[in-house]
Amino acid sequence: MALLKTILIVLLVYYLFKILAKLFAPKIINYTAKKTEAHFKEQFDNFNRQHKASEERVGDVIIEKKPTKKNTSSEKVGDYIDFEEID
Repeated sequence: MALLKTILIVLLVYYLFKILAKLFAPKIINYTAKKTEAHFKEQFDNFNRQHKASEERVGDVIIEKKPTKKNTSSEKVGDYIDFEEID
């Protein structure tokens, strides 16, 4: 008798879940789709703002000078150690 009762409870829960899923799944999917769309739109707008801010006019010539660096290769780094093989 307990086995039959358990099987009926499992079937009842299964069909109840199936009915609730049919009712609420479209609403949940629409909600997540709207959130995702808003997120992508926000990211796209941020990209467009950054692109427009860095956009330069066509034909402008910009000359950027590189900073002068001192050569440090002439400095003595360390002592040379000569290793010998031992047979």
